[in-house]
Amino acid sequence: MKNILVINGHPNPSSFNAALAQAYVRGAQAAGARVEELVIAHLQFNPNLQYGYQKRMELEPDLLMAWEKIQAADHLVWIHPVWWGGLPAITKGFIDRLFLPGMAFKYRDNSVWWDKLLRGKTAHIITTLDQPGWFYYWFFGNPSVNQLKKSTLEFCGINVKKVSYIGPIREAKPEKLETWLKKVARFGKLQYS
Repeated sequence: MKNILVINGHPNPSSFNAALAQAYVRGAQAAGARVEELVIAHLQFNPNLQYGYQKRMELEPDLLMAWEKIQAADHLVWIHPVWWGGLPAITKGFIDRLFLPGMAFKYRDNSVWWDKLLRGKTAHIITTLDQPGWFYYWFFGNPSVNQLKKSTLEFCGINVKKVSYIGPIREAKPEKLETWLKKVARFGKLQYS
């Protein structure tokens, strides 16, 4: 049985992203997967990597718990909005504090190369936008996806199987929101791994 961790990166725990996360959870559970949800906004931690990699910051209990869930998961589902072309600050801070050398990757001595310590895991990125996904992709070059997919997850060895764009959210009618919820529930059933 597959272990799935759904990570909600929206700072408002009652956002449409939260509804999407719940839809994914329901779909995956219906398919027989073991699913846990991690709501970054519920965690107590300092999102600022204050010293960079020069001085270690001790991980708060909530970050230790989150790291255990990430390590135990076979498949990670990242759900977040796009704000100013990037991730919400709390989600970026979560990554900065957890995806550390020696945990998520390891630099090699006297080399430009590194070891990917999260190999064997897969991921699905579901991102919400106030514009169509094609517009974000073609006109802006999808910077938040590049950051999360290429510069973080794949850098650490996680194979991103699918990226899904949900939008435009702004001014979407209730029936359209319901269509997207059903779509994400189907993603949960398929699990893309």
